[in-house]
Amino acid sequence: MSIPPAKQVPTLNIANVLTVVRILLVPFFIWFLLLDDSAADDSGGLFRWLAVAVFAVAIYTDKLDGDLARSRGLITDFGKIADPIADKLLIGAALILLSVMGELWWWVTIVILVRELGITVLRFAVIRYGVMPASRGGKLKTVIQTFAIFLYLLPLAGVLGDWYSWVAITVMLAAVAVTVVTGIDYIIQAIRLRRDALSTGHPGSPTS
Repeated sequence: MSIPPAKQVPTLNIANVLTVVRILLVPFFIWFLLLDDSAADDSGGLFRWLAVAVFAVAIYTDKLDGDLARSRGLITDFGKIADPIADKLLIGAALILLSVMGELWWWVTIVILVRELGITVLRFAVIRYGVMPASRGGKLKTVIQTFAIFLYLLPLAGVLGDWYSWVAITVMLAAVAVTVVTGIDYIIQAIRLRRDALSTGHPGSPTS
């Protein structure tokens, strides 16, 4: 008896649509944040809140498309590529703009972006030996980064006082620390992946 072929998942599905929506939201997020930064009076606060709202919606679509893809079996090659790109575009845009506006140290933005770009390049470099799955640490990194950026975006420091600024700074420094540690962990994974593949003579073999 022949085994029926596995059902092919269409690229055009709700999970991938949400991923594309997240990418399309990035320009609106940038626009609103820049409009607020260039405002000469307090009326520009509206655009800051709009930027916060767009960021929140985009982050929610990230969770929603992942849940839908897993629960409905909608995982596709397009989604595997587009989803992390969407995340990096959103987080990268937020970090760069916060630094340009003088609200976040440039070294923080540089460390995070260099790590993200470096690990992305590393994944492609070792793909012949196997795929490096997202680790729990990597997922934790994304959550802390997102939360830290959200705290920085909320214009509450002037209302709540210095303690709020210190909370935002503390969370951001924690995000940097987790970003660096997980980056080192991915490098170790890549080395092991390559070593195991070469030792067995079967490139693409998964690591144990």
